[in-house]
Order: sequence, then structure tokens, then C-alpha cells
Amino acid sequence: MSIKIFSIENFLDWNNLIYAILFFVLSFLYLYFAGFLKKYKKFKTGYTRKIFHLLIFITAAVIDLTSELVYIFGSMASIVGCYAIFRGKGNILYEALARESDAPNQTYYIVVPFLTTILGGVIISTIFSTTAFIGYLVLGLGDAMGEIVGTRFGKHKYHISWFGKISQRSYEGSAAVFITCLSAILIGITISPFLAFDMYSIFSVPMLALIFTLVEAWSPHGWDNITLQIVPAFLIGFI
Repeated sequence: MSIKIFSIENFLDWNNLIYAILFFVLSFLYLYFAGFLKKYKKFKTGYTRKIFHLLIFITAAVIDLTSELVYIFGSMASIVGCYAIFRGKGNILYEALARESDAPNQTYYIVVPFLTTILGGVIISTIFSTTAFIGYLVLGLGDAMGEIVGTRFGKHKYHISWFGKISQRSYEGSAAVFITCLSAILIGITISPFLAFDMYSIFSVPMLALIFTLVEAWSPHGWDNITLQIVPAFLIGFI
């Protein structure tokens, strides 16, 4: 995949326009589903936010592995995200993403991960094209499960400070990140046409999962959406 596929000319192709519409509808349904769970089923935002996150990145990984249309999917998901932010508080789409714990800066902590996700996706899709889908898997599974498990079972807390802003993590959540990162790497290598297991995998795969867990834990609040895309895509391709 090269940078030129992000040009506007690609969206003028009739087939791509059809895919764009389908991906827009799919992304909208993902976010509406997350909002439905929060509004009507009383799910915590830590769950609904990451359910949407998980659905988006698993879909992106599948699309990236099977075609060159991930940039269209990413663009349509971004439009849906922008619409949710524009509608603001009270809207079912916005509320699916707005953590109560981030108040009064809820919009900021939607916008920052949103922008870092876009930037990370563009970088790995254009520079690390053969391993980009693993970046999507690691972020989609690892980050999502970390917050879901941390929200439900996170009893033992630790804190990370960046520029005076303290972020709270839990050891239970970080353990979930490690397990799901390990699973994402194993799945990625298994299904990738460019990667294969060798005698060093028994050591390198757990080491990589540990590195990705530390990256997630030490990333500033809202910025792990870029670090957990770039670092896995780069290191797995390099190693």
C-alpha cells in the first residue's frame, strides 16, 4: 500500500464509492450499537467505548489483510466520529464515547484518541504495509480488553504521570493487555502471508507482547491509539 491511495481520485471510482457507503453505514451501526448499550442497557462507558474500538479495529485488520480498502474504511469511520463529536453531549453516538471520569474534558478525550488513531493508521498503512494489520489487531484487542477488564476487575491500581496529568491503570487491566497482545501477535503471524513462526518465536512473541503492554501502560492518556499501532507494526516487521 502506498501513500497515493489516500488521494481523492480513489474516492471518485464508482466501486470505491459503493464501499465508502457500506463502510460508513457499518461504522455508524458500530457506534450506534455502543450507544444503545450505554443508553438502554446501562453499560459503563469503559465498556461501550471499547466495544466500538474493538469492532472498528478488528474490521480494519480484516479489510487491510484482504484488500487495499482500509483507507476508505478509516475515512468513513472518521466521518462517523466527527459527526458524533459535532452532535455533542446528549447524543447517543457521543455518549457512547464520553467517559464520565474525563469530565469536564470529555470532548478532548474523544478528539485526541480520534486524531491519534487516524495518524497512526495513516503511518502504518503507508510505511509498514505488510504488518499494518497486526498493529490494528494489537490496538483493537489489547487496548480494548485492557480497559474492559480494568473497568470490571481493576482493583489494584497504579498511576502514570505525563506533563502533570496522572493516568490511572490497573494491574488486572495490564495483564489483560498482555494476554490479548500475545493472542493478537499469534493470530497475526498465523494468518499473514508475509510472516512465519521460527525457532526464535517462543522467545520473541512473549517479549513483544510484554513490550506492547508497557507501551500501552506508559503512553499518555489518549495517545496509546498511535503508539499501539506504530510500535507493533514496526517491531514485528523488524524482528
